[in-house]
Amino acid sequence: MIESGGFNIESLLRGSLGIFCVLLIAYLFSNDRKSIDWKLVGSGLLLQIVIALSILYVPFISVLFEWMGKAFIKIIDFTQAGVSFLLGPMASRNGGIVFIIHSLPTLIFFTALVSVFYHWGIIQRVVNLLSRVLRFLIRNITGREGLVVVGNIFLGMTESPILVKQYLSKMNRSELFLVMVSGMATIAGTLLGVYAGLLGEGDPVRQVFFAKHLLSASVMAVPGAIIMAKMIYPQTESIDKTEVEVSIHKEHRSVLEALASGTSIGIKLMVNVAAMLLVFIALIAMVNYLSEGIIGRYTGLNEWVVNVTNGKEGGLTIQFILGILLAPLMWLIGVPVDDLMTVGALVGQKTVLNEFVAYLQMQQWNSTGVFIYEKSVVMSTYLLCGFANIASVGMLLGGLGILAPDKRPLIAQLGFRSMFAGAAVSILSATIIGMITG
Repeated sequence: MIESGGFNIESLLRGSLGIFCVLLIAYLFSNDRKSIDWKLVGSGLLLQIVIALSILYVPFISVLFEWMGKAFIKIIDFTQAGVSFLLGPMASRNGGIVFIIHSLPTLIFFTALVSVFYHWGIIQRVVNLLSRVLRFLIRNITGREGLVVVGNIFLGMTESPILVKQYLSKMNRSELFLVMVSGMATIAGTLLGVYAGLLGEGDPVRQVFFAKHLLSASVMAVPGAIIMAKMIYPQTESIDKTEVEVSIHKEHRSVLEALASGTSIGIKLMVNVAAMLLVFIALIAMVNYLSEGIIGRYTGLNEWVVNVTNGKEGGLTIQFILGILLAPLMWLIGVPVDDLMTVGALVGQKTVLNEFVAYLQMQQWNSTGVFIYEKSVVMSTYLLCGFANIASVGMLLGGLGILAPDKRPLIAQLGFRSMFAGAAVSILSATIIGMITG
């Protein structure tokens, strides 16, 4: 695999073009272009770039993120100790990584730890602090918006709004849209360890590498979500800028009860994720049978695809079709030419199916040498880091609809636009990283 050559004029120009195109698309989809706060957009974009530069090139920030990445990987090691006790020799990685054994159990342990940290008030205090910092850097957002956006670094898109559930019914269209976009643009902190472990394939160095970039993607998504949300639905109504904080109250009577509750939730999540992966991957196999096994086989298109891709693709698969459709966009944001279709296929799978399937495909392609450039692997990590897919629209409508039943019609109206904006946030982050890495 070819490594990045570092920052250069070509990467700067292509990255600048990609940023311009993403912002232009958001502008064209805006509900009120004249009311866009360009100062907010500029400060948010500047913050994204500063975060990326700091993580990659400022020593103490880079070391901090590496340390946090190592902490996540150490938790994976702790999880494997429990898995080894339960499964014995079956837990060995000698036969390769088995997703349900080596990755999904991490989800249970992370969820249990988050429950304990929430019980102790650690997560609430960190969210309150980061929300104040965010509002100092990007001033034209409300306190309740800041809490939800920051909360999505640690919690899922249906859990984070609970931090401000008492304010949801009072939110206007622009505020509610930002809540939805921030949920689509990030992944839950509990999943970060799962993806780092999956992509690292048992190699501690690679696991830390991916954990660092996944953390970076989650943090960069915060200002990115604000940019996209406030461009598509600018704030035109009067807002309450009063500082608000997440209240710290104990939902459980003891640490052990919090641990048990988190474990139960983690088990449900693991089962849901495993079942979802089974169904979606089986669905891909069925679609590929129709497109490759029947259409491609009897029309001769399979041979054409093999010739066109120099054997990189085996036939008229859904991956090839998605790659073709999204290749122009991938070029605009700076993906190396040799990997345009590969990265485009991953983004297509993430949007149509979900990020679980896309990351699993990315790991398989990375291990078999499908990627030509290391830069493509890094950019893919950012592009896939988010919940912006069709299935998540239903999940978001259901979760927010319960918390704010009087807002259900508005939530339903904003659903697919929030998915589009969330996907744009990941694309913007990947563009910036691609521009900086060269």
